[in-house]
Amino acid sequence: MKILYYECAAGISGDMHLAAMLDAGVDEGYLRLQLERLNLGGYRLVVEKKICCGVFGTQVTVCLDAENQWHGVAGNDHGCGHRNLGDIIAIIADSRLDAGIKSRAAAIFTRLARAEAAVHGTTVEEVHFHEVGAVDSIVDIVGAAICLEYLAADRIVCSTVELGGGYARCQHGILPVPAPATVELTKGIPVSRGRQGFEATTPTGAAILATVVDTFSDRCAFTASACGYGIGHKVGSLPNMLRIFIGEACDIPAGTGAQ
Repeated sequence: MKILYYECAAGISGDMHLAAMLDAGVDEGYLRLQLERLNLGGYRLVVEKKICCGVFGTQVTVCLDAENQWHGVAGNDHGCGHRNLGDIIAIIADSRLDAGIKSRAAAIFTRLARAEAAVHGTTVEEVHFHEVGAVDSIVDIVGAAICLEYLAADRIVCSTVELGGGYARCQHGILPVPAPATVELTKGIPVSRGRQGFEATTPTGAAILATVVDTFSDRCAFTASACGYGIGHKVGSLPNMLRIFIGEACDIPAGTGAQ
């Protein structure tokens, strides 16, 4: 059984997730080709090799074009990147992506929309996103679905998730970390907080985990065949990187004490 294991000791964001996937072996050309099928303009995907605390890994940046930051849906431009869930689902549905990628990306966005609706006391249909509707968030989430389809893991497991600390600026002002949507998305998920002094887990990262992970546990026995390091853009008390493992599941002999 093929296992994908997320080690989120320093949290997870959309760009860190893409970076870790590429570092673990997802073909960059495949990712770029699939993203082109999304028919989404206004950005450049920058992939670079970086070193974080002496560890060699990958960093991904979604650079927005100054003159074309937002992409309208069927000629409908909401301006400033505001879109509702229907707009985003329409972009995905109208793309040339494979059905499995469309389904997973739509599921992640729907989970995120439900969290935002719960936080703001409204319906999914009435939620208008800024962060979620932005091109970089669409690339992060659809890119996540593309990478997961490429890896085709039989089971996805995740460690305790570090949320971070301090304060973060969002559309509605400055709020304490974790963001309200992240709190909603991580209900029922083992988390830690305060080990980083900034927003270590973003709503996008939390939505990916809440949608695709089968089991949350710090115990996972596997024989690793690949490991990837996705380096974030902030500097914290812990190395700011997401580590993922790909391997084959194995049994833990009784009494070994393996974690």
